[in-house]
Amino acid sequence: MKIDITSLDGDNAGSIDLDDSIFGLEPRQDLIARMVRYQLAKRRAGTHKTKGRAEIARTGKKLYKQKGTGSARHGSARVPQFRGGGRAFGPVVRSHAHDLPKKVRALALKHALSAKAQGGGIIVWSEASASDAKTKALKASFAKAGLLSALIIDGAEVEQNFALAARNIPQIDVLPVQGINVYDILRREKLVLTRAAVDALEARFK
Repeated sequence: MKIDITSLDGDNAGSIDLDDSIFGLEPRQDLIARMVRYQLAKRRAGTHKTKGRAEIARTGKKLYKQKGTGSARHGSARVPQFRGGGRAFGPVVRSHAHDLPKKVRALALKHALSAKAQGGGIIVWSEASASDAKTKALKASFAKAGLLSALIIDGAEVEQNFALAARNIPQIDVLPVQGINVYDILRREKLVLTRAAVDALEARFK
C-alpha cells in the first residue's frame, strides 16, 4: 500500500510503501471492540465503595422483643432494611481489569491501523518538529492542514518543542510510538505517523 509523505506545511516529501500485513488487513470489529473494552476496564479506578452492615456504627442490641409486638422480627438496627443501615451487595473496592492474550492485543492494533488506512484516515509526515514551542503557530498549521482531531505518533521520542506546543491544543494527542494504542487511534479522526513511527511499527510486528 503506497501513501504520500508530506511535511507539516503540506509539502510533498516522496512516498512510502506501508506493509499490507499491518495496514492492509480486512478489519475485524470484534477484535477491536475486545481491545477497547480491555483498555477501558483496565484504566477504571475501582474505588467505589459502600458500607456493609458490619461497618455501620450502630448498636447490635435487639430492637424489641421477638414476639407479641405485631411487628416483623428484627435483631439489629444495622441491617439494610432500616434507613442508615448497611447496604446489601453494594460495590466494593476492586480491579475491573481482565486478561486478554498478548497475541490478541497485537492483532487488534494491526486491525485498528488497517481500519484507519481503509478509511483514508492515515497521514504520514517526514517528521514532527517545531522550531519554537509556540502553541498558536502550531495550531494555525494544523488548521491549515485540516487537522482538527488527530493522534500524532512520532518515533522513540517526541521532539520537545513540538510536544510542548501541541499539548494544549484540544483533540490533538502526541505520543511516542511505544504509546500507540487502539482506543486513541479510534477516538481521533486522523492518525498521523512520522516516518520513524512507520519504521518502528514495521520492525515491531516482524
